[in-house]
Amino acid sequence: MASAVNAGIAAWRHEPGGLMPLLHAVQDALGYVPPESLPVIAKAMGLSRAEVHGVVSYYHHFKHSPPGAHRLELCRAEACQSMGADALLAHAEAQLGCSLHGRSKDGQVELQAVYCLGLCASAPSLLLDGQPHGRMSCDRLDGLLAAARLVKGAQA
Repeated sequence: MASAVNAGIAAWRHEPGGLMPLLHAVQDALGYVPPESLPVIAKAMGLSRAEVHGVVSYYHHFKHSPPGAHRLELCRAEACQSMGADALLAHAEAQLGCSLHGRSKDGQVELQAVYCLGLCASAPSLLLDGQPHGRMSCDRLDGLLAAARLVKGAQA
């Protein structure tokens, strides 16, 4: 962790507005911005811990813990909502045992919202580990999760 934080600090410490690129660099390297790095970053950037914490907590992009092994991102834009995304979200939450912006019971799957994947003609859509899937239904989602062995009792 320290090397990623130190590398980000070295690259962005003297740049005006360098906090955001520094935080992105840390997250790119580690998959999240460790809470224990905030005081180090604040001191290096000449900011208060509260200022750095405020930036990290304001933007949903910045994660506070290591990422799950898998990421399920459901489109929440209007086209997908009009085609059943709310029911799909409720089903995903039930299958994974977590709410939006949470993790499955086993901690392996992050359930996240995304606002428009550009697949409006194939709504509702989602990304599973970065792969787009359109025209999703609860049954198709079950199949995806089972094929990836992301739900208990799933078979490939």
